[in-house]
Amino acid sequence: MSRAGTAGLVPTRSLLVRDIQLLATLDTELGDIRDAAIYIEGNVIKWVGASTQLTQLHNNAENIISLSSRVVIPGLINTHHHMFGCLTRCLAQDELLFGWLATCYGPWQQLTGKDIYISSKLAMVELILSGCTCTSDHLYLYPNDVCLEDSIRAARDMGIRFHPTRGAMSVGKSQGGKAPDSICQAEDVILADMERLIQQFHDPSRYSMLRIGLAPHSPFGVSQELMVASAKLARQHPGVRLHTHMAENQQGNDFLRTSFGLTPGEYIKKVGWDRDDVWLAHCCHLDDAETKQWAQHGIGVAHCPSSNMRLASGICPVRDLLDAGVNVGIGVDGTASNDTGHVLMELRMAMLLQRAGGNPQGMSAREALLVGTQGGAKNLGRDDVGRIAPGMAADFVAWRTDGISFAGAQHELVAALLFCTPGLAPVDLSVINGEVIVKDGQLIRCDLQVGTISQKTTSELLSG
Repeated sequence: MSRAGTAGLVPTRSLLVRDIQLLATLDTELGDIRDAAIYIEGNVIKWVGASTQLTQLHNNAENIISLSSRVVIPGLINTHHHMFGCLTRCLAQDELLFGWLATCYGPWQQLTGKDIYISSKLAMVELILSGCTCTSDHLYLYPNDVCLEDSIRAARDMGIRFHPTRGAMSVGKSQGGKAPDSICQAEDVILADMERLIQQFHDPSRYSMLRIGLAPHSPFGVSQELMVASAKLARQHPGVRLHTHMAENQQGNDFLRTSFGLTPGEYIKKVGWDRDDVWLAHCCHLDDAETKQWAQHGIGVAHCPSSNMRLASGICPVRDLLDAGVNVGIGVDGTASNDTGHVLMELRMAMLLQRAGGNPQGMSAREALLVGTQGGAKNLGRDDVGRIAPGMAADFVAWRTDGISFAGAQHELVAALLFCTPGLAPVDLSVINGEVIVKDGQLIRCDLQVGTISQKTTSELLSG
């Protein structure tokens, strides 16, 4: 078997999901449907409507699932993560970003390919059980034998739709950066590996389960030359997108100003990243001109509210960004700075933070769900996920509505997902690419020993 595992076969069977108490398609034409049904052939949704409108063709599906007492939404899409952080949670609990990083770099230098596989698989379990069906990951450290194939293998094992990015750190402390020189790589090595991964794994086709992105770490982690070269390389290959950290906290903005005499907006323009194939993590500290710049150039944002609160980085002005026309998706960020990977709860945090300043209409539950679905899809350059409608990929999730969390909220089941936190319980059903990944709240494709193994690995990393 290849180190990257084996790509799964596209499903060929038909699936009917019927008797859905409430289906929130998030499609402007279809809207919400009660007593709903979804008919799938292979990995594509073919029909959506009321269960009373099912035809004989639909009822003859090879697999039929009844979802009474469930609310169904499109699968959530996570657009910023560092999955290796699963093994180093709860470190530097009272530090700002740079102090936290300084603490984490020690154990991270010891990571192996096996650690990346275990941590990626653990992160994907958390994501899937919280409603995620498609995720990116920003792997920017390659110590020892680590390679991106380790996380690709985990995604193939779990059956999640995956956008891994080949991250990079090339500027260490000796050159004015923040990371130890020992975990930085030469830029010619980085670019060669980026090209190799694109050629070997990137699939830009519709309904693709694997697309590669390029993600130099940050202005304090790589040179401007690598930013420029990465953009040039990505744009030679359809569907390869660009990602980095930007304006995460005031420390980062101060570094830009002190080291280069630039603001975030000036830096992005200088390195040629002011294009609509770019999405940036955090963006807590943008001024009005940068918000306008992001909107004009189609630059997306991955909002990571829990990590930003945990590290006291600030609050991303999501309301202002959305009103200006900036696309915003959600990100759980690294599981070492969050310190969890619960996508639905991240959307709840996003919704509440935009109200904390005194505006009760800062973000509605529906807006938050759109950020977590269609906003994420646009960040990743996709038009085949984020809605439940004919022609879309068969990615959707369901929660039970007959538990304590939905008591008193039966009149507003969709908003209750965020206001009443029923999502703290695992999804009852998850379908990804037409394949049932979670059924009756239980993962179908999972090594139950992954948690035990990860605990042992964490202990080894921290004691090393």
